[in-house]
Order: sequence, then C-alpha cells, then structure tokens
Amino acid sequence: MSLPPDYTERVYAGVLGKIIGVYLGRPFEGWTYERIMQELGEIWYYVHEQRGVPLIVTDDDISGTFTFLRALPDYNNRRDLTPAQIGQTWLNYIIEQRTILWWGGLGNSTEHTAYLRLKNGIPAPQSGSIALNGRVVAEQIGSQIFIDGWAMVAPGDPELAVDLARRAASVSHDGEAIYGAQIVAAIEAQAFVERDLNKLLDTAVRLIPNNSLIYRMIDQIRGWHAAEPDWRKTRELIAANYGYDKYGGNCHMVPNHALIIHALLHGDDNFQKSLMIVNTCGWDTDCNSGNVGCILGIKNGLAGIDAGPDWRSPVADRMYLSTADGGRAVTDALTESYHIINIGRALAGEPPLAPKHGARFHFSLPGAVQGFTTESTAETPGTATVTQVASHRRSGNGALAIRYVGVAPGRPARVSTPTFIPSRAIADYFIKRGYALYASPTLYSGQTVRAVLWADDANPQPVQCSLYVAVYQHDDSLALMRSPQQMLTPGQTADLAWTIPSTGGQPIAAIGVEITHASRADGVVYLDYLTWAGAPDIVLANPGGSSVMWRRAWVNGVDQYDHWWPEAYRLVQNRGRGLLSQGAREWTDYIASAAITLHLAKAAGLAVRVQGMQRYYALLLCDDNRARLVKALDGDTVLAERAFPWTFGATHTFALTVRGQRIEASIDGETLFAVKDVDRPLDGGAVALVVEEGRIMCEAVVVKP
Repeated sequence: MSLPPDYTERVYAGVLGKIIGVYLGRPFEGWTYERIMQELGEIWYYVHEQRGVPLIVTDDDISGTFTFLRALPDYNNRRDLTPAQIGQTWLNYIIEQRTILWWGGLGNSTEHTAYLRLKNGIPAPQSGSIALNGRVVAEQIGSQIFIDGWAMVAPGDPELAVDLARRAASVSHDGEAIYGAQIVAAIEAQAFVERDLNKLLDTAVRLIPNNSLIYRMIDQIRGWHAAEPDWRKTRELIAANYGYDKYGGNCHMVPNHALIIHALLHGDDNFQKSLMIVNTCGWDTDCNSGNVGCILGIKNGLAGIDAGPDWRSPVADRMYLSTADGGRAVTDALTESYHIINIGRALAGEPPLAPKHGARFHFSLPGAVQGFTTESTAETPGTATVTQVASHRRSGNGALAIRYVGVAPGRPARVSTPTFIPSRAIADYFIKRGYALYASPTLYSGQTVRAVLWADDANPQPVQCSLYVAVYQHDDSLALMRSPQQMLTPGQTADLAWTIPSTGGQPIAAIGVEITHASRADGVVYLDYLTWAGAPDIVLANPGGSSVMWRRAWVNGVDQYDHWWPEAYRLVQNRGRGLLSQGAREWTDYIASAAITLHLAKAAGLAVRVQGMQRYYALLLCDDNRARLVKALDGDTVLAERAFPWTFGATHTFALTVRGQRIEASIDGETLFAVKDVDRPLDGGAVALVVEEGRIMCEAVVVKP
C-alpha cells in the first residue's frame, strides 16, 4: 500500500469532517424530520445555542471512533489483527457503565450487549453475532459510527478497509450492520484517490454481497436520485420503504445508512448542503452527519470544508475522548489525526511523523489551532484573536498567530488551550447528559514546558510575553500561575523553558500565552510550538476546601469512589478488579508510592504505566499472603512473587520504580522485586490504586521523576 502525497492533510480533513458533523447533529439527535422542520428548520449551521447546549461534547461517535482504532498500535500495527484483539481493546479502554457506550442494557443496547459478552469470556466475533444476540440487536447502527478510522489507515486500499471494517464491526454487530460499515469504509478509503462519487459507490458495493439488503437499497436510492432532483422527495421514499417502522430496535443501521447515501447523492458534492440534508432528515443525526462529514472531508480536503461558512473556528480542533486512558481524554483534531496517520504509515511500512521533534502543539497543517482560543474574562475581551499561519520561521511548517489589539495596563491578551476539563460546570453537564468526561490532566507540576515565540517584524513596539497555567482552587475557581516574563522586540525570537511549580495537588485546566504592555500595544506574536516533557513531581491528595475537580482528575474504574468518607481515597470493588488512575501515556520513567490500608480485599496495591483497565504493572498484596508483581496485558502475567504475610486493617507503603524495561518494587521500604520485562513491555502510562473484591483506603499518591 503506497500513501497518497496529500495523505496527511486529507486525514486531518476527515477527522475535522467527522467531529464537525457530530457536533452539528448532536443537539437534536433522534428527532424526526417533521419535528426538525417545525422547531429548527433546515439545518444549515450549528444550532447548539438555540438548544442551550455546548458545542464541544463527549459523544460515543467520537470516543468510539478514535479509541477502538488503538487496537492496531496496541498490537504493534499488525495487518493480521484479529476481532478478538479488537475486543480486548474494548475491555481495556471501556469502563463499564461509564465510558464510550450507551449503557442501555443487555438485549437493548447493541454495544452494551457485546461488552457483556466480552466481559463474560465470549470473544469477538461471537460477541456481536446474530446467533448469540439476535438479528435486530446485531443490525443496529453502532458498527457504522465507529468505522471511519479503520478506513483512514487504508488510503486508496478499499479492500483492506473493508476487511478491517469487518473485523472491527464484528465485535458488536453482524449481518447488514457489517455491510453498512464496509460501504462507509470503502468509500472513505477510496476517496483518498478518487473524487467521483458514483465511482466511489461502484467500488464500495462491489465489496459487499450483491444479495444483501444494503446493496439493493443503495441501488434503489441511486435510482430515485437519478429520477428526482428534489432531496425531499427521495427522503419521503426512504421513510416509506426503509423507515424505523420497518427496521426496529433503538437505532437500526438500514434507515440511517439510507440517509447517508441520500445526502451524498443529493448534496452536490458540497459539504454544507450534504450536512444540511442528512441532519434535516432526522433519525440518528450526529452519527449520520459524522460519517457524511468524514467522507467529504477526505474526498474534498480542507478546501471543501472551508468553501462554505466558518465551521472550524467555533470548534477550534477541540475533542474529548472519554475512556479509561484519561491522559488522552482532552485532545484535538490535529493530534488525533497524527495518531491515525502514523498507524497508516506503519501499515504501509513507512516511519512515523513527529512534526517539530514531536512537539505536542505544532500547528503544522492549514488552519490547525489545536484548541487554542482567546480568553474572555472581564479584563481581556477583544484583546486577541488566533489563527494558524503557514510560517516556517524556526522548526517546521505552521505557527499560531496571536494578534493583539489594545493591550495596556490591566488589559492583557491571553490565549490558551485546555489541558483538563475546562470548568466544573462543564464536568457537571456531561455527567447529567449521560456521557461523563473521564479525564486526567495532561500537564502536571514538575514537568518542563518549552515553547518558541517570536514577534512580527512590523510590530510598532516590544511587548512582554509569558506562559501561564490556569489551576483549580479550593472552590473550583481558576487562578493563573505565570512563568517569568520575556521581552520580545520586533523580529525577536524567544525560547522559553518553564518547570511548572507545585499546584498543591490541584489539576491544571489550561496552558496559554499572555501578552502585556506598559502602555497601549497592537501587533502579532507567533507561537511556533509548545510542548512539555519529563515525569511529574506531585503529591495527589485532598487539597481541602469545597473542590471536587481534584477528584475528577482521577479516572474512576472502581465500583464506589465516594466523596463523603474521611480518607482522600476510599475505594470499593464488589467483583473483579478495579482501578482508580491518573496520569498520561507520556509518563515513562518515574517512581510512584502510596500508603494503602487494606480493610478487606482479595488483592490490592499500586499500579504504574497504566494504559487502561487491562494494561499496567501492579504491585499487589494478595489474600494468600503473597506479594506479587503483575503485568496485566491480555490477562495477568506474574513477573515475580514471594511470601508476605499481612492482615486486614494494616497499612503498607507500596512503591514502584520504572526505568526503561526495569521495574523495582518495594513494600514498607523493603525491596521485594527487581525485574526486567522484555516481552511486549509497557513503555508508559498513568499511576493507579488497585483493589480486587474489597475495600482500601489511602490519603495520598506520590509521583516523582
């Protein structure tokens, strides 16, 4: 498989098309055409403000699409990846009843049903089969909404995309649901190299059985479109022949797949018109709109998205992926695009790309602002705007242009990007709407932030610049911590390095750039890149006050983690093993320690390099009076063990040191194990408290370089 020359930009356009489509359709998901026309009219642009809801939301369409694809890198980007391995990926990144899926119950929610099958030891593809779950459950829409990533790693290779789609879809679906997913995957993969929609459809239908319902339905819709230019007439025919009254369950594949084909055909190759049609038609609007947006993003590139109204500025690349891997929950479209791009490159035998030496924020593709927006407080409105520019002044293509106007004493310009849940109000909203945002901060005390700024040559005067972070306080308000200021004269470049001081255990919500001046100043400052590295230096404990955001910085994978107990962490797990984790995959070498009281437990302890619910190293005390160093990866592997008598109610200090492939473990200051893991070692991840069938208490978890 050779990669198209514009592969990188088209993946980014596909990712943007996906999230724009989801955000557009989410506020009226499930509405009928008649209700949409009565209450909203034709959907030509975002309507979230009319509905009184946020634009950037947690959603299964986004979390599932960009999470289940991680099966490929988690299994070394092997082309022979199996459905069973993709099923293991579900079990690792999903927290039961909390993340990614609609938890509608066995036999009601297709994905919940499949998850329970997997959890009970039934591997994929049996987990999603008609034989086990029945046709109606197995043929709902979920396989289609999660499929875009599998196509984007197979550019110009629809056969591979269709094969990957089958493997991924079969975890939870079967029958016509797989064929619908394969159609979307084939169109998207071929759209990297073919622009003619009819040729894309011809390619796709050749790759599914010609006696399938999806095949016949597409042929019929193409005929309706050829005979009737009015999209409303075709919608009526779809509703009459393929509506929800004929295809039951909660959200069947067939009616919604029909609307995707319909919108593509009647949309005249126009991003805005196609999204208008698919959203105005109703039913599963965010899902259908996300697929259509991704298809047209890939097919017509960034220019196709930008040809209409400004879809991108309100979004500003922002994305949330609520999974058991909390350090990647707060992310952006460019970052996720490069994850996909590098999977595609690996499958093609190409080395990975790491713009600007792997910087987290590099702005390397047109229009990419990576979540940076202007701060709007009482002192800052109107003082700044942000855009991406193509400059390559220093380390590579692209920079963030910060244009400041009227900066003066008491009137700074600030631009920032989120590193955690932006506010308590947003966190509360997501919990209430049913898709809670489980996230850890991406930036911590002790890590060193590096950035390159330069002032435009035409600036009339120098300005003072600094980095800053917004840190949660005892009442969950935000306060700023700033780096030392740097004077930037016109044309000057500054390399900034700032080690984040202690936040007292409170999470960092955002990082940004502040521009100030002693009188009035207008001009432009460019941010070439911003990144950070190194292990944190933190004590994760209850900082006091009425704050709850410090608790929400932990990804809750235990049965009970309540706030009213006297201990900072009282964890209860009723069945199996639970984890309470915090941190990021970028944490590689560090020391973690915690004093843990085992009130009652089958096993309990401390974990490091946590990459989800089923990928980590853990030091455990077990109820057979043994200490074990365990590697969780496709089941448990005991790396080392020895006798260690202990009693319920005792407190022991657990410590784990990870350096490269070496792991050292101690309890109460005594080194128990020192091992080297060379077989599929885990190279980085969060820290976690672990409890299996019981209760533990802990006051603080310490992480140091």
